[in-house]
Amino acid sequence: MTRTHTPPSTGVVGSRVPRVEDARLVTGAGTFVDDVTRPGMAHACFVRSPLPRARIGDIDVSGALELDGVLAVYTAADLNPTAHQISYGLDMIGMPPVPRPPLAEEEVRFVGDPVVLVIAVDRYVAEDAVEQVIIDYEPLDPVVDYITAGESPNLVHAGFAGNSAGEIGGRPASDLAPIFDSAAHVVRQQIFQQAYSPVPMETRGIVAEWSIPTSEMTIWASTQSPFEVRGFTARLLGIDEHQVRVLARDTGGGFGMKVAPLREEACVLLAARALGSAVKWIEDRQENLMSAGMSRHEHASVGMAFDEDGKILAASIEHAQNVGAYPTPSPITGGVPVGMLFPGPYRVTNASFHAKFLYSNTVGRIAYRGPWQFESVAREVLLDHAARRIGIDPIELRRRNILRRDEFPFPNPNGMVYDNASPMETLEQAVEMLDYEAFRAQQRAARAEGRYLGVGTCTYIEPTAGASPFLSTEGATIRIAPTGKVNVFVAGGSAGNSIETTVVQLTADALGADIADVRTVQGDTAVTPFGGGTQGSRSGSMTAGAIAATAAPLRERIIAIAAHRLGVAVDEIEFAASRATVVGNPDKALTLAEIAEIAYLQADALPPGTPPGLEAVGRHKTTQMAIWANATHLCTCEVDIETGEVILLRYIVSEDCGPMINPAVVEGQIYGGTVQGIGGALYENLAYDESGNPVATTFLDYLMPTASEVPRIEVGHVETPSPGPGSFKGVGEGGAIGSTPAILNAVADALSPFGVEISKLPLSPATIVSMLDEARAAGKGPA
Repeated sequence: MTRTHTPPSTGVVGSRVPRVEDARLVTGAGTFVDDVTRPGMAHACFVRSPLPRARIGDIDVSGALELDGVLAVYTAADLNPTAHQISYGLDMIGMPPVPRPPLAEEEVRFVGDPVVLVIAVDRYVAEDAVEQVIIDYEPLDPVVDYITAGESPNLVHAGFAGNSAGEIGGRPASDLAPIFDSAAHVVRQQIFQQAYSPVPMETRGIVAEWSIPTSEMTIWASTQSPFEVRGFTARLLGIDEHQVRVLARDTGGGFGMKVAPLREEACVLLAARALGSAVKWIEDRQENLMSAGMSRHEHASVGMAFDEDGKILAASIEHAQNVGAYPTPSPITGGVPVGMLFPGPYRVTNASFHAKFLYSNTVGRIAYRGPWQFESVAREVLLDHAARRIGIDPIELRRRNILRRDEFPFPNPNGMVYDNASPMETLEQAVEMLDYEAFRAQQRAARAEGRYLGVGTCTYIEPTAGASPFLSTEGATIRIAPTGKVNVFVAGGSAGNSIETTVVQLTADALGADIADVRTVQGDTAVTPFGGGTQGSRSGSMTAGAIAATAAPLRERIIAIAAHRLGVAVDEIEFAASRATVVGNPDKALTLAEIAEIAYLQADALPPGTPPGLEAVGRHKTTQMAIWANATHLCTCEVDIETGEVILLRYIVSEDCGPMINPAVVEGQIYGGTVQGIGGALYENLAYDESGNPVATTFLDYLMPTASEVPRIEVGHVETPSPGPGSFKGVGEGGAIGSTPAILNAVADALSPFGVEISKLPLSPATIVSMLDEARAAGKGPA
């Protein structure tokens, strides 16, 4: 169900256009990295550490080299010195350095750390050869628990005292002490979020082909950002960027994991140059769960002070993150927004935050859809906890504090100015869609029968299309062929976010072309303009700006040519659906194909001063620090107090992403992100045992929600225009931000008769049963 406050668009933008990429994907005609085959292509496989921390002794590769079909075996001593520079476009000036050797040097630092790279004629031979490599390890005491890593005598990386990867803060908590001391109500809580992984359907993959005669590298990559891969490769190899071509065809999901190349990709690139041939590496699922990276592993002590009426006087968060052994990029990049955004979409004028980032002997932290998501988990769980403590309904507590549309712009106390948002409006729409009071009556009746229903909500505000240097600009090239067919070239690729479809829609509308005449070329750094790719909920807004800047002069040229040929003034021409007509005389017309033929093949017939051809390049640069999107998630559930099972009953999202380019795409993004948040709340856990061994390296142990666990997701839409191109906002990350806290609050509400408060994720059946057992032992619960 979709509700909209504005009339639907009459153009292509705003319509539920079917996805143009679906035909090839559903028929198995997509091109993923593993579909790429090159002449003489070799295959890579890694020898990985079985220990979380150990000193690397002798490495015997002779047995591997003796196998038929093995082409090369590389250790750190062979490969690492050939790396020129390892850095990322997302790196920020002033951030602490992060060690990232391609292969492990001197020590292994987590189970799965790549130590040796084997190259063979096929993957089967490479895997056999991996078994023949003998490595002497001297085990060392690992730093497994990031919470105590700062006090550990052991260091994950020498030179990083206290295992600190960095520390940053805003206003100190001591400044707020007088407010907390005098407040009518003070509520504090600790909450721990488990590690989990993006788990894309397609694991990481790369084919790197080095041309010796031209000193050029061609790369087929499963990536969200082809130009990030190009820049990384050029710096890694010490060559110019125009010597690197990156092709990203179809990408089977990324969710942040595939924004930046990791150490394995660096190894493959170095090996391809050393061998002078093509090398393919496709990560298997065990490698993906063990070595591709984790996210979300963090905790915080949070507090809020309220007056007698339940209005927030101050908010504070003391936050710590596990960054693993090799975080990418700098963990501070994604961690700082947790503290800065913690006040959320509420009328908070006093806040403090402090964040610290700690190394451990676990897999490195990477980006994941809404890297700052924990700010909403911590804040929204605390608000429900506070409502129960103060004796106010959680929705009513939010109503007393949440910002309305007419209060923007609003500077949050950490220096971020929110604008063009509608938190109160999305909250009220979600409550109305549920019929909140009717649910509360249903809940009371169920409790009388011994059944425990709950309702939970989360309202958040998020920055989209941010203006960091690497992401602040996006380009587009539009080429109209002499036949009138349109190709639009943009940097992004097909990663499941429907950017192909939205780009076609945007171009058709901006030009006035029939959508059937428009196609797009993406993900090829040799032919597309530079761009930041798919990340940071930026694609819709940034590509809209780039296409608008490119299409405008082309449209003017099209109209000028039509007016000249038809013998009328420019302002008498209407151009739509690839057809130019004279106002008041629609039979006097030219098709886009006829106009294009004039532009290319009849140069003498062009208006004076009009250049031949119909091609243009344009670029958009965002001037905003961020474009603010917001939403409210609201769900209901039933908890079986004997088994701990959580059944989600209804799930509602009221979303404000500005005007929708394609409602079906917007809803698809919300659905996907929401399901990932459900996984984080109830199922997924990238766990380690006390010795530092991963215990969830297959889908038998790493649990994810399936269709049978996910309820129908109902979507409402509230539209607040943004200052960006087309008034569009980002929508890619929001679902994954709001769903986890909404579910946690629903479970806590269901179990509130037992006095249970949420402090640790995920809420597995065993965790819920344990919490209930503790409550009963303490004499809590219904009579």
